[in-house]
Amino acid sequence: MTTTTLFGTGTMKLNLRSGAFALVTALITVLALINAASSGGTATARSKLTLIAPAAPGGGWDGFARESQQALRGNGIVNNPQVVNVPGAGGTIGLSQFVQTPGREDALLVTGGVMIGAIELADNPESMADVVPIAKLADDYAALVVPADSEFQTLDDFLAAWIQNPGGTSIGGGSLGSIDHLLSGLLAKEVGLDPKLVNYVAYSGGGEALTSLLSHTTAAGMSGYNEVADQIEAGSLRALAISSEERLDGVDVPTFKEQGVDVAMSNWRGVVAAPGISDAARAEFTAIITEMRETDDWKDTLARNSWTDSFATGEELEEFIAGEVATAREIVKDLGL
Repeated sequence: MTTTTLFGTGTMKLNLRSGAFALVTALITVLALINAASSGGTATARSKLTLIAPAAPGGGWDGFARESQQALRGNGIVNNPQVVNVPGAGGTIGLSQFVQTPGREDALLVTGGVMIGAIELADNPESMADVVPIAKLADDYAALVVPADSEFQTLDDFLAAWIQNPGGTSIGGGSLGSIDHLLSGLLAKEVGLDPKLVNYVAYSGGGEALTSLLSHTTAAGMSGYNEVADQIEAGSLRALAISSEERLDGVDVPTFKEQGVDVAMSNWRGVVAAPGISDAARAEFTAIITEMRETDDWKDTLARNSWTDSFATGEELEEFIAGEVATAREIVKDLGL
């Protein structure tokens, strides 16, 4: 509801007209408040669903939320889906605020691997244990990239230099605790390098990290493949490896695993509900997201973004999240953070 406040100048005389106007204004305001309260109390996820993206507009979670919004609206699954951005601290600010709305049955919070890393890094008081998992929808993968004119032609070239001089072979990427950061630590441990020695340079945005890489401020970059795909195709960056289990369709980048390095990690994305919702509301949320996932619009979304369909709900999702939390906790400890 938008409230407009009127200001005037000079001396106002109290008269019958102004008194009547004030009375009418007050009545309209009261009626609007009653209507808003009534609508909020009876709103259902099918009539009005709020998707909370715990990141600024333009980021990965924001894009995921807006793609979902379009698929839900375009296929008539939800009448009025809305996206609200609550950025900051790897999604933990949005999580903390969301947890403070127990029983809310008309909103879902976008979440994923980045949030789990941020929770463990900051020892956040709110965690995934405080929300209700609804669905995991997609996996996105990180790529290890270098400038086109880099001396590192292959993954083996980079690893040899990295192991010999980890401090002088820096890796740029997203914020501390991000998938970029965790994957760098996991990669170090796998090749016998102490993760605490990794010279990881964290950037708040992909653009800043890319500029740093192209100017050779950092030796390599770890980034979501989609964020660097254009530069790879244009020939300004070379991808040495991607963090998927197997090669992705349409992506001509070898995996770490096929090059003899047993490392894989996804930047998964999904949605969770507020604590304290009813079983019926959880079932309805699951049905809504399942219907969205089956639409041609969502299949097109997966293809356009090079995301892998990794749909999971219920106990399968709960077990997956528990495993992700344990992995993130171990890597953060190994990194000495």
